[in-house]
Amino acid sequence: MEETQARTGKSSWTYGLLAGTIGIVFTLMLMRVDMLYDQSMGKTIMGIAILIMVVVLAIFNFKKENKGLLTLREALKVGVGTALVAAIISVVFTYILTNFMVPDFWEKTAEISRVTLKEQNPRLTAEQLENAIEMQGKFAWITYPAILIFNIFVGLITSLLAGLVLKKTDTLN
Repeated sequence: MEETQARTGKSSWTYGLLAGTIGIVFTLMLMRVDMLYDQSMGKTIMGIAILIMVVVLAIFNFKKENKGLLTLREALKVGVGTALVAAIISVVFTYILTNFMVPDFWEKTAEISRVTLKEQNPRLTAEQLENAIEMQGKFAWITYPAILIFNIFVGLITSLLAGLVLKKTDTLN
């Protein structure tokens, strides 16, 4: 049993690093094509799809390395572990991105929000608009725990579904 636990951890690290690296490359690509501040659903879906694909790949390869055997518990460990490692990498990269690579990131985000809010709510007064932007700035820190929670949630659901589909236990024991 201990051998399996070590292998679930190894798979989580390996594939979490892969997912995190792909996420970083995706973000750098967005920066390159000037889409870092794009708030389209396509960008969000692509990020989620990357995580889901890597989590499923991690579980599939764990099963393959484990002589075709996989329990639901192992699938959950590998999937959630992969998502957690990817989330930690994402949080660290987001911190570096928003504080060092693009030091005015939050100001640009606030300006985009200001324009969007004004378009969506033309009756807002200037004071109401500034209060909304100020509140958004005060809660920018929530981005980091939100990344962690969201990744773990996606990893949990994905690994649960993948584990149910791929599970196979040794019938001799």
